[in-house]
Amino acid sequence: VIGDKQIKKYLYGNLNDIAHPFEMKGIKEAAQILKNKIQEKKTIRIISDYDVDGVMSNYILWKGIHDLGGRIDFTIPNRMTDGYGINENLISRAIEDKIDTIITCDNGIAAKEAVSFGKENGLTMIVTDHHDVPFEIKEDGTRKEILPPADVVIDPKQQACTYAYPLLCGAGVAFQLIRGLYIEMGANEETLEELLCFLAIATVCDVVDLTGENRILVKEGILRIHDTKNIGLQALLSVHGMEEKEIRSYDFGFIIGPCINASGRLDTAEKVMNLFLEENREKALSVAEHLKDLNEQRKRMTEDGVLKADMQAQTYEQAGHKVFVIYLEGCHESIAGIIAGRIRERFHHPVFVLTDSEEGLKGSGRSIEEYSMFEEMTKVKDIFTKFGGHPMAAGCSLPKERLEEFRKRINENCTLSKDDFVDKVHIDVDMPVDYITIDLIDQLAVLEPFGKENKKPLFAHRKLKVERVRVFGKSKNVIKLALKSSQGTRIDGMIFEEEDRFREKMGNRKYITCTYYPVINEYQGYKSLQIHIQNYFFTEEA
Repeated sequence: VIGDKQIKKYLYGNLNDIAHPFEMKGIKEAAQILKNKIQEKKTIRIISDYDVDGVMSNYILWKGIHDLGGRIDFTIPNRMTDGYGINENLISRAIEDKIDTIITCDNGIAAKEAVSFGKENGLTMIVTDHHDVPFEIKEDGTRKEILPPADVVIDPKQQACTYAYPLLCGAGVAFQLIRGLYIEMGANEETLEELLCFLAIATVCDVVDLTGENRILVKEGILRIHDTKNIGLQALLSVHGMEEKEIRSYDFGFIIGPCINASGRLDTAEKVMNLFLEENREKALSVAEHLKDLNEQRKRMTEDGVLKADMQAQTYEQAGHKVFVIYLEGCHESIAGIIAGRIRERFHHPVFVLTDSEEGLKGSGRSIEEYSMFEEMTKVKDIFTKFGGHPMAAGCSLPKERLEEFRKRINENCTLSKDDFVDKVHIDVDMPVDYITIDLIDQLAVLEPFGKENKKPLFAHRKLKVERVRVFGKSKNVIKLALKSSQGTRIDGMIFEEEDRFREKMGNRKYITCTYYPVINEYQGYKSLQIHIQNYFFTEEA
């Protein structure tokens, strides 16, 4: 039952509602270790993941420790040559560089061997992560956690951690560690508020639940982003024309985040990290423009990959496969996860997209709510040379000769039924567009930020007349409809989809039934009402 207290926290929650960092297992101990290392002038290295959450976690740790006087540097694995997470090669480099302490962020919970290697070579190892903890199933059917042998393991998902909100992203865990360190060292914790916009971007882009603490942290980060003193972040906003724009979670997830990710996919994520450390505005603008160009390149590569994957998915669907294991020869491994997500959306099946790597096959999976991808992969873990992830998303590597075995066994184990593959759309209100006003949209904004587990309210209108269709965008994937209700209300509707796919659905039909979310479109100072269409089908008659 949701009471007044929960409603108040949902609508008006603030930083006072974030738990004390020492409530998370390991933070007190890690803060004490780091305090000593800083005071003893020991060298500390951060090793993160190469996605948005990883880079932001890295920056939050670097900035916090640097400002306390720590001898701190960082490494971000190269997606192509290092792969995901910490490994013995990265630790060997740290030993050569005479590093004393390694902190992982957004990775490390599944790196038992690598952490052991670090400990054997005299390193202090602190693991901070938010991913599911690996486990083995004992003979009696119970699960036994497999934790890395670090000096401290900080992961709110480990069984022994009683932290009240275990759904933070990697940057959220890193932020709490830095808070704990500032408390331990008697530093001014309020100075950390400048890191909240980085944390907010990570939280949205890692698609963790936007509930509880995550929701508060994103709200607080959005409030502060235009006040950021970070020249690199200012440059990213500038090249996208967002310096004066009201920022919302959408902008993090679909504009800023993809640019950061593109660096880790097609270049090196260290370029983004260095952007956030840049103090020269002209250099920062140049790098930000390069990141924007990289993202455009990534988009083109993705569209090509989706077309090829779609053809395979149709074949597997017809053959009765419940889990699609798609192999794309020559595909850049960095976009496998994006392609898997697109195919999952189209077919509503769990999807793995694999491509060639130096050591066999490598790829990513995206799942549906009814299928825990990480658990199912654990059942066939002997196939993989490496794997990890969440119920809804995962990554893996395996020998190429075991591709068919993987496809066969993952499907044989699957217990999903036909009903599970039906994409169910839950409508909040059946509301004709005639009721939409600017005041209503302003009132709905109180529910933001929107994201996973705090989705935008979904409205529906039955049978709007389509008076005109226009197509925009370089890829012809922005469809603008001039719509008219039976009561005479005219409004534009936007659909973000390839033109060919849209035309195929529409045919010669003139009426559309759709789910939508209302927005205010601003152009050259003029405001108009608009709907963003989520799901739709066409009919002949009103």
